Amino acid sequence: MKERAHGSAATPRPVSWQLGAPAAVGAAFLLLPLLALVTRAPWRSLPEHLSEPAIQTSLRLSLVCATAAAGTAILLGVPLAWVLARSRARGIGLVRALVTVPLVLPPVVGGVALLKAFGRNGLLGRWLDEAFGVTLPFTTTGVIVAETFVAMPFLVLAMEGAFRSIDPGLEEAATTLGASRWFAFTRVSLPSALPGLLAGSLLAWARALGEFGATITFAGNSPGRTTTMPISVYLAMERDPDAAVSLALVLLLTAVIVLVALRGRWLTT
Repeated sequence: MKERAHGSAATPRPVSWQLGAPAAVGAAFLLLPLLALVTRAPWRSLPEHLSEPAIQTSLRLSLVCATAAAGTAILLGVPLAWVLARSRARGIGLVRALVTVPLVLPPVVGGVALLKAFGRNGLLGRWLDEAFGVTLPFTTTGVIVAETFVAMPFLVLAMEGAFRSIDPGLEEAATTLGASRWFAFTRVSLPSALPGLLAGSLLAWARALGEFGATITFAGNSPGRTTTMPISVYLAMERDPDAAVSLALVLLLTAVIVLVALRGRWLTT
């Protein structure tokens, strides 16, 4: 009986034209711009564009900052996701909603918010400047802060889902046997949530790599310090559209690689 049910579930079902037609239009709408980017790309001059020193610098800066932002998101986001998944405290739902606001917040608005928080006259920025002489806006560290701000919610959502799929009884059993909460987290919960950690980390890294609005608003455009690949694409559109397309192809290829790597994870959830 189970095999028959499984077989019937796996049998392809015909798609009615009422659903198939708008589905085809929707897929075309999403794929056509990507296809246009690939087919209209200056493939012959691509190596020349990518070998320019300024482009090489912005690419290295983007990779370093995106990796640092993903690492920061892991350090801060994993504990936050565990609290959101396990806590039953009053107001935890509001906290969950607020920490995901950067997902829907316009990036430029996020940059303005970061300036008000970490700028020299910001809520925390004034104290950092006066006490430690630390200034975040318009620095490479500012790029990492901006990218972490927009990317960490992706990791938090992935990890919260992973933690929720783990039986809390496993942690309780470990603590009953004498293990500390930290031991139970690092030896029971975290290893079981590794697929979610991988998926969330890759998504956060890709989001950080492609961040533009919050970065240019909070960190500005300083060649070698804050000019990342998305900013280079924006600037190149004015002086050399072919170079802009070449840079866009690099970001598109990166996104495709990440999505292909996560495909198995998505299909099993």
